[in-house]
Amino acid sequence: MIKSLQDKIIAVCDKKVTQKGNNVGLSFYAFFANKNDDPELLMEAATWWIITHKLDHFE
Repeated sequence: MIKSLQDKIIAVCDKKVTQKGNNVGLSFYAFFANKNDDPELLMEAATWWIITHKLDHFE
């Protein structure tokens, strides 16, 4: 996975945990805008989230 996406995932997760606590639910869609402007990157994140780490859509 590209470094910029890794950094964004960490930043978003850290922010959500800080705001809502350790039990906050999160989807890989949280790392993207509400439009599909980079489908390859979205699929890379989805593959990492669902296939590599075996996470549910919302985790």
